[in-house]
Amino acid sequence: MLKFPEKVTVKEVGPRDGLQNEQAVIATGDKITWINQLSLTGLKYIEITSFVNPKWIPALADAVEVAKGIERVPGITYTALVPNLRGLERALEANIDEAAVFMSASETHNLKNINKSIEDTYPVLQEVVQETINAGKSVRGYVSTVFGCPYEGPVSVEAVVRVADRLFEMGIGELSLGDTIGVANPRQVTEVLKVLLKRFPAEKLAMHFHDTRGTAMANVLASLDMGITVFDASLGGLGGCPYAPGASGNLATDDLLYMLEGMGIHTGIDRDKLIAAALFIQEKVGRQLPSHSLQTLGSCAG
Repeated sequence: MLKFPEKVTVKEVGPRDGLQNEQAVIATGDKITWINQLSLTGLKYIEITSFVNPKWIPALADAVEVAKGIERVPGITYTALVPNLRGLERALEANIDEAAVFMSASETHNLKNINKSIEDTYPVLQEVVQETINAGKSVRGYVSTVFGCPYEGPVSVEAVVRVADRLFEMGIGELSLGDTIGVANPRQVTEVLKVLLKRFPAEKLAMHFHDTRGTAMANVLASLDMGITVFDASLGGLGGCPYAPGASGNLATDDLLYMLEGMGIHTGIDRDKLIAAALFIQEKVGRQLPSHSLQTLGSCAG
């Protein structure tokens, strides 16, 4: 019998991970409206944007305006991706609650995503983590390609452990393990977590699955059974990694909520308000989003 927790934290990454790869240009005001809707759903954590150089991700060039324009709800952590000290300056100016730093477990993906080797990435992130902590903010880490790389294929768990060790040594509070191209399966998830949980407590780890091959929900179940209670998801299944070919489709927040609710696992999220927010952003991107929940409504925008 699988073991399931009584409650789970769902971290909404749609405004950043969802929109970063969209072809449609979403107006700044619409982003702000959407995040404000998300803030009323019961979510306690929303990743609102990225302070990466706008030339790399033009869709999020309005990061400061979005972060300053939203209505902050007490009790919610508003976080953003921060690549370097220049990005951190903008993020702190915009008064984010938390900075998320990111790198890959595979060398080639790291080079294409960050334009640096893994070894050369560490000192850059160390500066960001230290300055963020000095500013009184928390720091989250992302490690990509944990379960496979689009360029190198399988990634060893030893490579993941090396990166995780360094990020925790820097002072991050939580590490999100990314299945960047959606290749993981439940057995692999279990085997990787067996290794990592010998080194790090379960409450310090989160899972970030993509549903590229339809295995994200099964991988959530395997993670729950291993004691993981924090999951990243993107409303409607929006988005993917622009540097990982074929990686469209994050785990959909609305589908995840449906499964967890049905299993009696508490999330604190209001399903009706979440679906309303999903329909809003679906209309703005102008296409049917891939989540099963939205498809059952039979609505198609655009």
